[in-house]
Amino acid sequence: MPGLPATHAGSRSDGATRSASPRHYLMCPPTYFDVRYSINPWMDATRPVDRKLAFSQWAWVRDLYRDLGHHVSEMTPVEGLPDMLFTANAATVVEGRVLLANFRHKERAAEVRAHHDWFRAHGFRDVYAATYVNEGESDCLLAGGRLLCGTGFRTSRRAHGEAEEVLGRPVTSLTLVDPRFFHLDIALSVLSEDEITYYPRAFSPESQELLGRLYPAAILATDADAEVFGLNAVSDGRHVVLSQEATHLIGQLRDHGFIPLGVDVSELAKAGGGVKCCTLELRTGLG
Repeated sequence: MPGLPATHAGSRSDGATRSASPRHYLMCPPTYFDVRYSINPWMDATRPVDRKLAFSQWAWVRDLYRDLGHHVSEMTPVEGLPDMLFTANAATVVEGRVLLANFRHKERAAEVRAHHDWFRAHGFRDVYAATYVNEGESDCLLAGGRLLCGTGFRTSRRAHGEAEEVLGRPVTSLTLVDPRFFHLDIALSVLSEDEITYYPRAFSPESQELLGRLYPAAILATDADAEVFGLNAVSDGRHVVLSQEATHLIGQLRDHGFIPLGVDVSELAKAGGGVKCCTLELRTGLG
């Protein structure tokens, strides 16, 4: 299991000490991980995949979460679904209410049934099927009392209203314009209830202006940070798990009082995913 570095409690710019809150994550082992098709700019079916290395990288992230005191549930992978390890794409969960994905690409459609069955088997009673194209927490991130929802490449703009109704949180819609950053969670990361980091050029001018108003103190990622999936990160309010290659962003996070924990997700990135894509937060509302 990964050892944690010796660290001290960081502080926010307002002087408040940062503290981690316990989280519950759903992950899926990359037993059948592969790149057999190309549905995003990062996928190249001619490049070989090292499944053993992918599993090692995935397991390192899982074990790191557990070392940090978080609970990780694992679901059983299904043969023939090579992207099923990217659980964040499959649903959004708020206060125990689950809005399942409705994938844009047919290659991933069967993942929805597998996730539906997992949620039902594990006591989630309010499980809803999305009417419109909706790619789960990869395009719908909870930030305090609001949902930041992306559109432009995958999730339909009409899905935002449905998410607001089902999940009971007001939605702020953001338009993505760079096809490399086709999901919100590879262009923006929620660090705490009122703090984010994002890559401005991934968004339309209108969305950049909106984010600037909502989060004037946001950490702005560089091209280099974004291109190595540095924004595909997971934060518990104090620790931020992200790609070890995002060195500038790691420095920025440290300067803002966070404890960044860099991990190697290079093999997973061949399919267009990283830390966050492998991590679906299960918010039950039970504390």
